[in-house]
Amino acid sequence: MARHSNLGRRGRLAAGAAAVFASVLVFAGCASGGTAAPGSSDGGEAASYGEISVQYSWIKNEEFAGEFYAYENGYYDEAGFDDVIGISGPDTGVAKLLSGTVQVALSDAASLGAAIAEEDAPLKIIGATFQKNPFTILSLADGGNITTPEDLVGKTIGVQDSNASVFAALLIANGIDPADVTVVPVDFDPTPLMNGEVDGFMAYLTNEALTVELAGYEITNLSYAENGVPYVAETFSVTDQYLAENKELLKAFLIAEIKGWTDVFKESTDDTVSLIEQYYNQAAAESEEGLEAVFGALDPEKTALGLEAEKLLISTEETEANGLFTISDELKEQTVASLAAAGWDVSVDDLFDTTIIDEIYEENPELKDYLP
Repeated sequence: MARHSNLGRRGRLAAGAAAVFASVLVFAGCASGGTAAPGSSDGGEAASYGEISVQYSWIKNEEFAGEFYAYENGYYDEAGFDDVIGISGPDTGVAKLLSGTVQVALSDAASLGAAIAEEDAPLKIIGATFQKNPFTILSLADGGNITTPEDLVGKTIGVQDSNASVFAALLIANGIDPADVTVVPVDFDPTPLMNGEVDGFMAYLTNEALTVELAGYEITNLSYAENGVPYVAETFSVTDQYLAENKELLKAFLIAEIKGWTDVFKESTDDTVSLIEQYYNQAAAESEEGLEAVFGALDPEKTALGLEAEKLLISTEETEANGLFTISDELKEQTVASLAAAGWDVSVDDLFDTTIIDEIYEENPELKDYLP
């Protein structure tokens, strides 16, 4: 496994070898004086948490801009980590959390909720980057034009294997018999939609929807958040055991994450897009099968649009009041209710434990101020 020093803001790209869907970037900690453990105010002995692995839900693009700033500006180093290993998706992270392959996963409420409800998986969401569900059924206005859940009936929908449970949640939540919809497996490239091979395509509002629109098509979005499945996503997820045994480590990690995502809101879009390009290009250089061959070169225009769109999913009146990654009691209840409508019965206590993120803001109220 290759090791790399932190990238400079305009640093050169390094090349290596790794699989495209499991490419691992390991950014070795730069020398820093270290900081006191979270909650310590006396400047005492610096914490030392060694190395952790974090499963990303997707490839290294704008969805992880905050993580890139945490690397770039040394926040993981300051928090006491020797290495934070970011592992490219797509991957829900559920299996890897349960096997101990990773310690933290950026996942979603449906994937965790299904595992808890169906397998009694000992998993918890401890914070959420996206306060709003980013999934959509994307269609062409002059094609499938899917504007309501009922419009799915009789249609052919392209769904990625990793998103099958999330699509099932939409159908069940809206009382649609899966037998009335033809599902075909697709990758994440929306070309089958543009070619008319499918009527609808499982997508992210911040990603594939923009790809198709920028290609010149008039699109229609059937947003999950507005159609019975309003759950949190890009969730910081861990096992119950890891949470119980590593609360201070997770507190330090989340503080670094808060600082990184604060920079996303406070730095210019151009600077952030440039930073994203560096990390995407390094991942491309390190991918054995060719990241760009699968997903294409990073498009700065689309990246900028995606970045601004995801800010609307991240920043809400509640996060402005309570801080990034916090999940209000109302949003927890809405998330659990949406999962129940999809057939997964879990309680708020089954799915969430946000004690750490709440403690962070109690001890560090200045971290709430993430807006420029």
